[in-house]
Amino acid sequence: MHQTSSKLLRMTGDDRPYTRDFKDLFATLMVSLPLSPHRVRFTKIEHTFTTEEALTNLGSLKFSQSNRMPDPKDPSRIVTTTTTTTFSMAKEMARSICQRFLDARLVESVEGKIDFTSRSSVWQLTPKGMHVLARFCQRNGIYQRHVNDVLDSPRNMMQLVILEREPQSDKINDDPATVNVIFRRFVGDTGPNLRTNSSVSEHDSINEYATGLVGVRMQRLRRQEGVIPYAFTGKAGFDWLMDCCSLVDKREVFELANLFLTYSLVEMIGDEKHPASANAKYSASKNVLYSVTPKGMRVAGWITSPNGSVNGEATTQQRAPNGVTRDSNTSRMTVIIRDPALRLLFREYLRETHCEENLAFYVEVKAFLSDYEHAKSNATPPQLDVIRETLASAYSLYNAFLAPGSPCELNIDHNLRNALAARMTRAIGDDEQMIQSLDEVATLFDQAQSSVFKLMASDSVPKFSREPKYAAILRERNLEHALAAGSSSSSSA
Repeated sequence: MHQTSSKLLRMTGDDRPYTRDFKDLFATLMVSLPLSPHRVRFTKIEHTFTTEEALTNLGSLKFSQSNRMPDPKDPSRIVTTTTTTTFSMAKEMARSICQRFLDARLVESVEGKIDFTSRSSVWQLTPKGMHVLARFCQRNGIYQRHVNDVLDSPRNMMQLVILEREPQSDKINDDPATVNVIFRRFVGDTGPNLRTNSSVSEHDSINEYATGLVGVRMQRLRRQEGVIPYAFTGKAGFDWLMDCCSLVDKREVFELANLFLTYSLVEMIGDEKHPASANAKYSASKNVLYSVTPKGMRVAGWITSPNGSVNGEATTQQRAPNGVTRDSNTSRMTVIIRDPALRLLFREYLRETHCEENLAFYVEVKAFLSDYEHAKSNATPPQLDVIRETLASAYSLYNAFLAPGSPCELNIDHNLRNALAARMTRAIGDDEQMIQSLDEVATLFDQAQSSVFKLMASDSVPKFSREPKYAAILRERNLEHALAAGSSSSSSA
């Protein structure tokens, strides 16, 4: 079986690349490059590439994902399913995309360059870029020596905060609870990252947060009105959000930083040159200082309020309404899936326990089924090119998560796995058969999604709920109350 998809880089309404497409394009480019040593000022730098190499490869980029498996009907016969995705663009567009990779902190110049105008400029992946590449390779089962050499580099230490997004608009979830979770990582969920021997405005750089495991650099400031215990520069905050989160557009960085101000988690420190203003927007300047507010300290978990509440809200559990089962892990799983803040935490927990692929599959199948419904209902008869693209997405999901030996192979029912294998290795004939095949694939994927949901609910949710690391945040989100409220609204619907 061979399924081909030719992709465009989808853009949002505000002219921003869809994050998933943007990262896939970046990772596909990195896989296509030799990433060989280049000399810069008589020094050989490993795992690098030139502007010319990047622009040439972006002009005609192809990525194939294959999976070999026994034929379900004849185990002695080996069947190969292959999905090929291609990107194509003019040279000036390629240059613009490379500049976006630079702005997103996925690559950096070895020579201090700030754009891709020079053909011979030398570039390397940042720790953030390595993290994005590693996730792409894991999902797609890529094992190439030159790529593995890069990922085995000691610079590959980043643990990005993977932000949850709305699948249709690609907008980050920015409700107060989710912002609070991100803020904890921003300021340091194990305590403030205080600098003791230098000015708060010095040494902020792209390599300051190479692991993503420490918060933004801070320092105590002495002012006439007293000591400000936790202060940081606007640039330091911008660098942390761009380096340590899955953001790829600086506009989103400012949106998130402004929410820290809006929710009174941080505030601007005024002086004669930069007087504080309640309506001032966040500035990424080294000369503008911000401090963590008392509310921000409570949200970070550094202090608690006198009555034992977090963020000023009581953390005592609410009594569930009559008829609502308080210990239903299936219901808890439903609440987690619907709540962006809890979903972000749950994803981090699954990553730590090496089973993040379960949630990744659930979310991706949800998006696939949405695309499937759109493809079937958008036109009568359905547009065949849209059906073909949707079917190609199904093959990519199958090869990544469900095929025997796939890189992120999931634990699903044996009979369902065989049914999927039989369907995905069956030849597709004419256009009508292609539409019928997509209907059958969608049904099987829906069943697989339900199976993975039940697995997470029965195995991961109870452990996640008991994990001490997340206990305070789960109390703040009051999972039991959300469970009760969700069940109550469902029963009245």
